[in-house]
Amino acid sequence: MSARELSKDPLNVIIAGVGGQGNVLMSFLIGSALVRSGYFVTVFDNYGASQRLGAVASHIKISREGANASPLLHEGDADVIVGMEPIELLRNLIRFGNPEVIAIVNTRPVYPIGVISGEVDYPELNKAIETIRRLSAQSWIMNATEEALRLGNPIYANVILLGALLGSNTLPLDKETMEGVLKEELPKVFDTNMVALHRGMDLVRETMNK
Repeated sequence: MSARELSKDPLNVIIAGVGGQGNVLMSFLIGSALVRSGYFVTVFDNYGASQRLGAVASHIKISREGANASPLLHEGDADVIVGMEPIELLRNLIRFGNPEVIAIVNTRPVYPIGVISGEVDYPELNKAIETIRRLSAQSWIMNATEEALRLGNPIYANVILLGALLGSNTLPLDKETMEGVLKEELPKVFDTNMVALHRGMDLVRETMNK
């Protein structure tokens, strides 16, 4: 897989999830690989009220021309949104999406404290997925957590989604550069992460819906 050029400059990406899913690590890996590929990258990590189960969204701004101003995106600015949790993706899609936005979503819910305690209801998942499809120009829907559990740990869902992002050809990244970053940053689990990365790329081909 060869790297692509930016479809626009800057390209704006959001990684949305909840605390404990590893989406901050995912944004770091993406940023590191892009910097190695010669791009300017700025990242803003927006944390919710709690470290665990609180909303976390990483805003990534990618440019070839030079360093950008604040990476914090405005409404309608996102070009790509990756959701490690479906409702968190939907929240960000409603706020930052536009008719051209691309969405990659993990369908496994992570219930917030209010849902666990019975104070609030979790939105109906099928309707949420239908809305994600309707609001995005292109979307890939997959159960990355289930795939990660087959590898022995649900935390590998972030690398599976990273592979899906590579496979979608929305970023100017090639597989070899990402492999180098994984080997350097996560050497103890490199082999399993490589399996997860390739599985994510395969899932894009299997789950393309538009």
